[in-house]
Amino acid sequence: MVEKVASLGFGVFLDLKFHDIPNTVSGAVAAAAELRGVKMLTLHAAGGLAMMRAAREAIAAKKNRPALLGVTILTSMDASTMESVGLAGTPSSRAAALARLAKEAGLDGVVTSAHEVRSIREACGPDFLIVVPGVRPASASVDDQSRIATPGDAIRAGANYLVVGRPITAATDPRKAALAIAAEIASAQAAPNQRAMAAGLA
Repeated sequence: MVEKVASLGFGVFLDLKFHDIPNTVSGAVAAAAELRGVKMLTLHAAGGLAMMRAAREAIAAKKNRPALLGVTILTSMDASTMESVGLAGTPSSRAAALARLAKEAGLDGVVTSAHEVRSIREACGPDFLIVVPGVRPASASVDDQSRIATPGDAIRAGANYLVVGRPITAATDPRKAALAIAAEIASAQAAPNQRAMAAGLA
């Protein structure tokens, strides 16, 4: 399926969120990186420093390797959900800590909610990729997400990429919904502070 999508000319964001012992994740990442067209891969930063380093080392020598992204705190999780599974702190503080760990492990970036983008950007620098899920236009349903942002807000916060699913796939007119989101992104990117940030990232 991945290679079929890639054959249509699309880059693939392979969001499998690997989370296992270092050896298992190393093998999984190496195998996934061999699939044609994969541009980004995800693994849970909560898997720890050794796991993330093993993943990075598994594809370090690969030419045109995919970017490795550490998933911080899922956007469906709020403070009470974190507490119920034994995670201390707030979503924002844990996400920032996991982002710093991902950077230490040599990952290319993280997946995090828009609420943490500014603090992660400050901590991890302008070249660190930040992918933001939980993106919902103002008129869209929140669904099962807890920490959301509009496309414009996520871009203005400093996100490099946005993950948009149900606001498009569940829309009555998916094409119209996608074009509206693209227009909102373009408008946010045209803002003076965003142009300056883009220049810094280039």
